[in-house]
Amino acid sequence: FEISKDYKEPVLVTGTDGVGTKLKLAFLLNRHDTVGQDLVGMSVNDILVQGAKSLFFLDYFACGHLDVDVAERVVKGVAHGCELAGCALIGGETAEMPGMYPAGEYDLAGFAVGIVEKSQIIDGSHIKPGDVVLGLASSGPHSNGFSLIRKVVEVSGKPWTTKLSDGKTLADAVMEPTRIYVKPVLEAMKSVTIKGMAHITGGGLLENIPRVLPEGTQCVIKAGSWKRPAVFDWLQEEGHIEDHEMYRVFNNGIGMAVIVAAEDAEKAQKALKAAGETVYRIGVIEALPAGEALCVVR
Repeated sequence: FEISKDYKEPVLVTGTDGVGTKLKLAFLLNRHDTVGQDLVGMSVNDILVQGAKSLFFLDYFACGHLDVDVAERVVKGVAHGCELAGCALIGGETAEMPGMYPAGEYDLAGFAVGIVEKSQIIDGSHIKPGDVVLGLASSGPHSNGFSLIRKVVEVSGKPWTTKLSDGKTLADAVMEPTRIYVKPVLEAMKSVTIKGMAHITGGGLLENIPRVLPEGTQCVIKAGSWKRPAVFDWLQEEGHIEDHEMYRVFNNGIGMAVIVAAEDAEKAQKALKAAGETVYRIGVIEALPAGEALCVVR
């Protein structure tokens, strides 16, 4: 892959991930068209938080016996995810290993390589008290919390065709593919300085945002400051899940947190909205007298 000569000090950024137990639902519901986008999203969103533009992606598809139709549906989803991220799908591996996987099941993994100018790497080091936290809406649970989701549905005894308050079926809501934030965020970065970003994956808001915060700071999230998708309301009610656990396991409707200076907040919101994102002002950065950086919801 030829690196553009437009970069003066190019730094490569890489990320690798899978889809997790969401695949169990893909098998159960026979929905294989969107998990490829999930696969791409988990990696390209991860490297985006350092300001990196995705260059290319490779995937690994492993099964006991190759079902060509299923594999084609999965890879089509991977290709669509790459299109959304603006990167090339330049290769991959399809491994057929009899006896390794139950009939009808497979595993997915992939990795993305991106690039960022050294002087423009986003590392959170300039974040300070008073900065504003913006939240970009998620499309649903994305690819995290699915062990709990499956358990809640099992215990509830409700069918996957159950209608939620927004009119979606439970199956449609949980299988909605991961939103890919690459193009809109990179576009917004052309006009506003982003100090830090956190991709809200496993660990939710509470565990992902502190990763980008410097010592002596905390992120204070204002509960109810964004519209939470109906699927999370259903899961919390049916599973009798406490608020803290919801924030620790799920993204709760926020797929990416973006931290900017207070004076840039309005401009950043407008830029991200213009690029196609639903944006909420969800919190602020405050001083933390002692201890490691953390995130709290009030």
